Parts: sequence; structure tokens; C-alpha cells
Amino acid sequence: MKTSLKVSSKIKEKIPGVALTADIIVGFPGETEEDFLDTLDVVKRIQFENSFMFMYSIRQGTKAADMKEQIDPEIKKERLQRLIEVQNSCSLAESETYRGKTVRILVEGESKKNRDVLTGRTSTNKIVLFKGDKSLEGTFVNVKINDCKTWTLYGEIVD
Repeated sequence: MKTSLKVSSKIKEKIPGVALTADIIVGFPGETEEDFLDTLDVVKRIQFENSFMFMYSIRQGTKAADMKEQIDPEIKKERLQRLIEVQNSCSLAESETYRGKTVRILVEGESKKNRDVLTGRTSTNKIVLFKGDKSLEGTFVNVKINDCKTWTLYGEIVD
């Protein structure tokens, strides 16, 4: 854990504005509540912008499938839910750091939910929704971020 914290701290120091993400599996055979709490602590301290979170599931033919300390499915579900709640809080906090800033966006095209709105991404892969002409697809535009949700930023094109 200490190594992860040191590495993430060095990365954030050397690359301001970097977005760190993680893939996390909960409920691996032998995982204790203390192990899981350590995982939550790392997620809170590193403040991942996003994480892909999964419950461990047995894969026949692997060493882990034969391990005796399999975790009860209900415990795995409960741990995953707790992890998701922590990550959602971290992701919202990271999104809020964009509020009021102007960021360069690669325009992907029309929003799937609202054709009057374009969608694009920041260099850190945050989704941004804003009004604009479809002809901007495939170009970069500057967007001032006015509102932030856990997974999506909202803004307006600026010069």
C-alpha cells in the first residue's frame, strides 16, 4: 500500500492535472475485512478519477478457483457496494476540480440522449456535454465547465 501511495503522489507531483484510474477486484479468496478496508483507504487517499470495480468470480482452471478461503457472495456484493460508494465520492470530488475552468475538448459528436448537445472528452477522458454545431465533430474546442456531476461535466464553448 505504501508503494502505491508514494508512486501516485510522485505522478501527481510531476504531472499536474493527471487522471489516475484503477481496476479493483473485491472478494478474492482469503481477502479479510482488514484487507478490504486497506483497499478503501488507498482509494480515498489516491482519489482515483475513475475505477473499474468488480467482484471476484471463480474461473475454472485457475489456482484461485481451488483456494479454500472463497468469500461468501453476499460479502462480496456488500464490499463492492461500499467500494462503489467511496469511488463515486472520489469521482465527484475530482469532477468538481473542473468547475469554472476552461478545458480543451475533443468533440465526438451529438449526445445520444439529446441531439441539441455535443459530447466530447477531456485529455483525462472526462465526458463533457455542451451546445454546439455538429460540424465540430472531430475537432478540438475550448469549453468552460459550469456544472459537474459524478461522471459528466457540462459547459459552454468559449474562444
